Formats: sequence, C-alpha cells, structure tokens
Amino acid sequence: MSQLTGTYKLDPAHSSIGFTVRHAMVTKVRGEFTDHDATITLTDDLAASTAQGTVRTASVDTRNEDRDAHVRGEDFFDVEKHPEMTFTSTAFNVDNAGNGTATGDLTIKGTTKPVTFEVETFGIDFQAPLNSGGMLVSEKVAIEIEGSAIKQSA
Repeated sequence: MSQLTGTYKLDPAHSSIGFTVRHAMVTKVRGEFTDHDATITLTDDLAASTAQGTVRTASVDTRNEDRDAHVRGEDFFDVEKHPEMTFTSTAFNVDNAGNGTATGDLTIKGTTKPVTFEVETFGIDFQAPLNSGGMLVSEKVAIEIEGSAIKQSA
C-alpha cells in the first residue's frame, strides 16, 4: 500500500459528477455538476484515509436552461444561500479484494446527513402532484462519480 499513500486531487479534465432523477414517474433526467473538486489522502491503514469534496451547486447542468434555473432556485438547491454541497469522509471500509465503501457526512442545502453514497433528500422538499397520480420528481437521486486523481504529495 505504501506506493499508493499520499494526497490526491481529483483531475477536473478526467472526472465528472453526475446524477439521475426520475421525473414524472416515467422519464429520467440526467445532469452533472461542472464545477467541483476533491482531495483524497490515502494512508497505509486504509481505514484512517480521508476524502473531502466540494460541488458548486450553481454549476448544475441538465441541458435545459429553464430547468437549470428552477433547480438553482429555492425549490431545489437555493444556490444564493447554499452555493456548495460538501462531502467529508468519516470511515473507509475495504475488504481483502480491494472493494469497499466511503462513509461520511454529505451536506446539501444546509442539511448534513451521514451517507455511504446512498443519497436521500437533503432539505429539498419540492413535490408537484401529477394529474395522473404520483409526483413530478422522485425522492431518490442516483449520484455517479467517475474520476481520475493526480497524486500531489507522498
């Protein structure tokens, strides 16, 4: 492990933070956050490693300007009052095969909850009923992080 120990920064040119949310119970809306950064510090004892990430909420891009304006508003991220969402790790659990989880505190719209990358609603309480029944926006949002990190120091 000692070869991998050190501090890494997420490479924005080779990383993305995206999400998928069900809309109107039928379709999925995909989007991404284009302004983000993260630092990961790996130690010989993986359980003692740390990760911190920040996403600028105004950078949300769903490829629809009207929807993006709505998502940036008070119903969702309220970017004027809450310009960032953050993640700070509290534990790493890795099995012998190198698979594992990072548990930590995720803060969205001023609400902090512990997560193991199974994200739930965080202070975002927007629902619009559909004429056909159900709700316009699902309560569950899938977050996908694909990244490449560059070692900064040993």
